[in-house]
Amino acid sequence: MTPAAGLAASLEARVWAALAEINDPEMPVNLVDLGLIYGLEIGEGTVRLRLTFTAMGCPASDMIVGDIRERLLAEPGVGDVLIDVVWDPPWSAARLTPDGREALLAWGLSV
Repeated sequence: MTPAAGLAASLEARVWAALAEINDPEMPVNLVDLGLIYGLEIGEGTVRLRLTFTAMGCPASDMIVGDIRERLLAEPGVGDVLIDVVWDPPWSAARLTPDGREALLAWGLSV
């Protein structure tokens, strides 16, 4: 692995970890475990991610986008964050990670 490839892999791991620190404000689960991140591309200090929400018209969408942008821009090596909101495929509980499913069940939510 070249040094540049190693740095990119390291940055990608740090970006995923940073995204896992951001909780949905309406649910006690982070964005990664909810399955809201559909894709991630990193290049030249720019992070581009594909994001969905659990429902169209989500009242917390602007807050979530702002939280993502703020958190990722605080990550060394990230100079720009581009967020594409996508609706295809639609989010469903099938996108939950096992940890996300367990957290929702612990809060008494049916999944």
